[in-house]
Amino acid sequence: MVKLTIRVDLSSGAIGPGKIRLLELVGESGSISGAGRAMNMSYRRAWMLIDSLNRSFRAPVVETQLGGTHGGGAVLTVLGRDVIARYRALERAAAEVGVAELEALDTVQAAKPAGAGKSRRLAAPSPRRRSSLMPRRARG
Repeated sequence: MVKLTIRVDLSSGAIGPGKIRLLELVGESGSISGAGRAMNMSYRRAWMLIDSLNRSFRAPVVETQLGGTHGGGAVLTVLGRDVIARYRALERAAAEVGVAELEALDTVQAAKPAGAGKSRRLAAPSPRRRSSLMPRRARG
């Protein structure tokens, strides 16, 4: 099935489906670490993405609270909720406008070969060895 994915390039960064989903999960869980776990990413990676989002806008999209007797946490700001809503509205609008084109692309795409989707890692090339027959000063 053909799927439309929206990425918005801002002058200060980019937002796409991954960052938006991370924001949604922060809103649901009240935690950056919980949102990261739900997306199978480390706390550090989740925190770095949230930090980049906070820096991309004039005001933070997520506010954090330090731990303590009541525990820490994270909450979406009004701006954070607005960014999610606008992104999702943009997705819906683009999908509605492009439905005929998406269906056309779906009908002409090649069949997915067996085993597709599995990543194949190529063997790393072996390091080049210098010939011991080459004169020492010519070796580079």
